[in-house]
Amino acid sequence: MMSAAQSQTTLVAKLQALQCHFTWDLEFIRTKLLRLNDKLVDIGTEEGNSWLGHIYNLRGFIQYKLGSNEDAQSFFNKAAEAFSQMRNADDGPWLVVNYGNLAWLHHHLGDQAESEAYLSKVDALMKKYPPPSQDELHAETYAEKAWTLMKFSTDKELVTDYFQRAIRMQPDMVEWNTSHVIALTRELKHSDKGVPAEFLEEVRVAKELDPDNLYLAAYYLQQRAKKKEDVKDETRELAEKVLRNPVSSYSGIKVILRAHRNRESIDEAIALAEEALKQHPDERYLKKCATLCYKWKIVYFSEGRPQQSMIDRAVSLLNEVISLYPHSSLVKKIDLANVHAKSNHGKAKAEEIYQDLLRKDLEPADKQVLYNHYAKYLDRRDENQAIQYHMKAAAIPDKCFYRDNSIKVLEKIKKRRRHPMCEEVEEFLEKLPYYQPTNLP
Repeated sequence: MMSAAQSQTTLVAKLQALQCHFTWDLEFIRTKLLRLNDKLVDIGTEEGNSWLGHIYNLRGFIQYKLGSNEDAQSFFNKAAEAFSQMRNADDGPWLVVNYGNLAWLHHHLGDQAESEAYLSKVDALMKKYPPPSQDELHAETYAEKAWTLMKFSTDKELVTDYFQRAIRMQPDMVEWNTSHVIALTRELKHSDKGVPAEFLEEVRVAKELDPDNLYLAAYYLQQRAKKKEDVKDETRELAEKVLRNPVSSYSGIKVILRAHRNRESIDEAIALAEEALKQHPDERYLKKCATLCYKWKIVYFSEGRPQQSMIDRAVSLLNEVISLYPHSSLVKKIDLANVHAKSNHGKAKAEEIYQDLLRKDLEPADKQVLYNHYAKYLDRRDENQAIQYHMKAAAIPDKCFYRDNSIKVLEKIKKRRRHPMCEEVEEFLEKLPYYQPTNLP
């Protein structure tokens, strides 16, 4: 007869063999978990969202990691209900991950009988719906794993591989292909010239396969706009459709606003954001989108001194958004400082905000963002200090847009041989272990 210790060891081994959020190495610090939860909330929970079950599964796991077991169980239960409604069936391989999560949760709660009950449910599903082979997972598991890893910004090649495996197994699941394309777009979001032609064609094909996905349609128009195509009429028509749909970070509204990110049409972006807010005055996500438009207008595209009434509106919205996103407001605080800096009487306030942020004990990735932005803020005020902060950003090993941007600025300084800090910058770059020179003009 198996002892209690042996029984526990066997149970843990079975749990570790499961495919679920608890076994996918989704380790993140608390601040990043809170930010990710904010993003999931902004996706929305309207009926018909094909990823609703996955959203609830991930929110359940995040709540567990944040120490709220009751909320975790509630979200896992909601995930099972969402899958049942979406698939119009009580069981299927799409529940393998969900049951695995519940098995782990009950194990951590000390309810071993309930944990074993969910392990039995997983075994029953695997027998009733066996995967294609012993070395492969169900298509639904590949899809959920890819979608989850995409949210955690881990190995992009692995995300692509899992999506492609799922799509090969079930090519009729259009939403998997759409999410795969959306995952690829995030790698290219900072490109001013738009995505390569072959990738834009992938987006076009995905858009035609999934005509109801307005996010993808908006992204396609945005990329064409970056290539100097005239898409104004198409963008206006699509904006009207987006405004008629439920508010969501995947509705396409933010992408449409980004398509207007230029001197000629920034006022149209502000008007669209305000119209969206007029229709949905309590939606925090729309307020967040509106702050982007005002920042672009005030910080980047204003001729001379911006109107004080516009600055006041931007400051009011930014303060509100900062309070609505207490766990993910660093960039908005930076935006607030930069908007204040454009006001006749706001420069002291801008410096106060930056100094307050610089004193905070931030994670390295957040420091990188702050140092890069502060360096740009200082550029016309104290160029030497600006260079010091670009070096601080570049010295943080986390690879991201802000590190690469600061390195490019430093390379330009190095090439300006007459600059007094030229030698110091050159020596700094040579000592960076991950530095690879770029071909600057």
